[in-house]
Amino acid sequence: MSNENLRRDEAAGRSALIATTSYDVSLDVRQAADPDVPGYTTRSVINFTAAEPGSSTFLDFIGSSVHSVFLNGKGLRVEDVVDGSRIRLDNLQAENQVTVTGTALYSHSGEGMHRFFDPADGQCYLYTQYEPADARRVFANFEQPDLKAVFTFHVMAPAEWQVASNGVETARTLLTSDPATARWDFAATEPMSTYITSVLAGPYVRAEDRWQATLDDGTHLDVPLALYCRASMAESFDPDELFRLTKNGLDFFNRLFAFPYPWGKYDQAFVPEYNLGAMENPGLVTFTESYVFTSRATDAQYQGRANTLMHEMAHMWFGDLVTMQWWDDLWLKESFADYMGTLGVDRATDWKSAWVNFANKRKAWAYVQDQLPTTHPIVADIPDLEAAKQNFDGITYAKGASVLKQLVAYVGFDAFVAGSREYFRQHAYGNTTLSDLLAALSAASGRDLAGWARQWLQTSGISTLSLELADGKGNDDGALGAVTIVQEALDPVTGRSEPRPHRLRLGLYDFDESGALVRTDSLETDMAGDSTPVPELAGRPRPALLLLNDDDLTYAKVRLDPVSLATVLGSLDRLPDPMARALCWTALWNATRDGESPAARYVDAVASFSPAESGIGVLLTVLENACTAVERYTAPAARHAVRSALLAAVEAELDRAEPGSDHQLAWARTLATLSRQDAALLPRLRGLLDGTAPVQGLAVDAELRWHFWHALAANGQATLAELDAELARDTTASGRAGHATAAAARPDLAVKAAAWQEAVHGQALSNQLLSATISGFNTAPAELLAQYVEPYFGCLRDVWESRSIEIAGRIVRGLFPQDQDLADGMEPAGHPVVRRTDEWLAANPDAPRALRRIIVEQRSHLLRALTAQAAVVVSPA
Repeated sequence: MSNENLRRDEAAGRSALIATTSYDVSLDVRQAADPDVPGYTTRSVINFTAAEPGSSTFLDFIGSSVHSVFLNGKGLRVEDVVDGSRIRLDNLQAENQVTVTGTALYSHSGEGMHRFFDPADGQCYLYTQYEPADARRVFANFEQPDLKAVFTFHVMAPAEWQVASNGVETARTLLTSDPATARWDFAATEPMSTYITSVLAGPYVRAEDRWQATLDDGTHLDVPLALYCRASMAESFDPDELFRLTKNGLDFFNRLFAFPYPWGKYDQAFVPEYNLGAMENPGLVTFTESYVFTSRATDAQYQGRANTLMHEMAHMWFGDLVTMQWWDDLWLKESFADYMGTLGVDRATDWKSAWVNFANKRKAWAYVQDQLPTTHPIVADIPDLEAAKQNFDGITYAKGASVLKQLVAYVGFDAFVAGSREYFRQHAYGNTTLSDLLAALSAASGRDLAGWARQWLQTSGISTLSLELADGKGNDDGALGAVTIVQEALDPVTGRSEPRPHRLRLGLYDFDESGALVRTDSLETDMAGDSTPVPELAGRPRPALLLLNDDDLTYAKVRLDPVSLATVLGSLDRLPDPMARALCWTALWNATRDGESPAARYVDAVASFSPAESGIGVLLTVLENACTAVERYTAPAARHAVRSALLAAVEAELDRAEPGSDHQLAWARTLATLSRQDAALLPRLRGLLDGTAPVQGLAVDAELRWHFWHALAANGQATLAELDAELARDTTASGRAGHATAAAARPDLAVKAAAWQEAVHGQALSNQLLSATISGFNTAPAELLAQYVEPYFGCLRDVWESRSIEIAGRIVRGLFPQDQDLADGMEPAGHPVVRRTDEWLAANPDAPRALRRIIVEQRSHLLRALTAQAAVVVSPA
């Protein structure tokens, strides 16, 4: 309905009028295991106050039907007060109680109460996911973050199930009228927002432990711990390691924040078909079950899981204890949690590469997002809920975290922590805006951060830093003359130059006696304005590599000077420092994406130097980048040769890698990815699948098998019968998704037509299977998909209006005709798909902002790829 999209001004008006006190929510999911039962009974009893007796407000509820509404003991006519997703409440008193009973619907989109039937054993599982505003799909409420309240949940469900919520379980009672059903009652929570309430129900496997500690101030904490996963995944579950990480994190954050963990218990559930990596529901954090590794996983994947675990734990303070007033300040929770997640891995686990992986992977996401036409300030303008949904992006998470890392370098870690502690003390269980945080950090650091905030948090775009070098006058020994750091910082939103302050290091690297490229000196400086001289370098011998932003203190793209670029392109594998190496990889990749360096150059560097890359996280990233560079950024005429050369290098490294190593697995996955578009090594994949040509130490398990089947199917070398047989041996949810992808990848007109029909016009696919089908559909030669360009643009408005925003977003983003080639002599902006996109945008100025944003972003990605295809080779020196 049109009134599902709550506006910021409506939310502000409502919170100025009312204040919520408590919710008592009852849910009856005892019939959930019957797929023919589409919904369940939900009942909300809400106590709230009104500043103006006699005034009116509204509740939010998206369900099948509303049965009854009672306000202050008086029954209201449902047909009079229910309008779409809103329930109008008139003639309020100073103190009010409203009771709403209705039927809510199970979802298969990951929004609201998601219902999943396990293909392995047929069991039914439920969990809730609400951010930013889907609690209203489960129970009637005032759906906005600044109307916090105490929540008490009651759930009726099959007696043999596990049921959990935010609060601790206080009672479990078998119903005398139905002994197969039990009623779970949970303790009242501390005040929290609606979007972080949570319910879990199903035959989950549960593991228990507890964390105890005495803090520095003498406070003793005793926190019950629990872990959940589906029964069919129990053999792959590793609760001991997860509990170890959880205890380490709780110990670290409780001492760091000096505010005792406020939510009683700490449960973590790994759930199917999850739309996010995880969600910070207090006392019941939910994670994608992709973190339960049923197939061989690399150390980078385990570290990534630990990072997510620490990220969500940091939210218990940043986001849950203190919550943004409205979604404009989403960064107040996500940026901090992203920064704290990496800090937690660095300080509270055995991994030593957390900040390297942050620089290599997390910031790369921010760099991509910040160069889109839809980039926005970290403190964003969020006029409504649809805009909020789109802003869970690389700016809010990774750029915000990067800027906080810069702030820590600017004010000092101790001052940053002291300011955070005061922020928690002042605003516990409340809501805040940017000014509240700045006040706390300014007081702790003794610095006025208003200017810093304006330049970093309230402007858009990414700075590009480079070195302007002059040879030393009168010297013929390669001495440096004047050295200046130059900053380009155009705000694409305002069109103004916005040079930002940078605290950064400049590393000097030279070859030692063994031939290694080592840091010989490092200078730390404050960059301000368009340019900053570095007089300390004048007259010094010219090093082989001058690395701007050494140690990755600031957030900026870095361009290598010609001599440094030549050094990197010739000797990257001789650079032993993992952070310096990651920064050089990033510089090469950014130049490729920007069309300043041809994709073939990056692919050559990956083929030459990635075998020596010791960090598995960095290796996985550069190999993924190389595949993208081949298929999207390489000129069509050169693509086959570039891909063939990379394939040969990958195959050689697969054979050379240490048996059973993470690197061996990375090479095998990359071989499968490249083979989707090249049949040369498909016999090798067949041999790995059927065991006739094994590679010593390589476990060809379920996940890797589906990678191989995807490649075979995309080349027309896998039949549906073969894929069905593989699914019969892998009856898991991930196997079902792998089958959907491989089946849709077959290069057949009828197959593509069926996949399109299912994705665009069908209603049966869950969120996971929809994405899997779209992935397979897109794995095809361009000529096979050309006929879908017009149907794509023709269906956009209908898809957006008829589907939930999650499902519509997956369709609109996933089916955009992204993989296009630039013809000889054609300007990138003149490509037919770019022009067709422009025509749609011009003809649909009234389309929802969130829909237009996706289209604008996809156009930008396409234009960037076409521009990169036009790049020509220029010598770096």
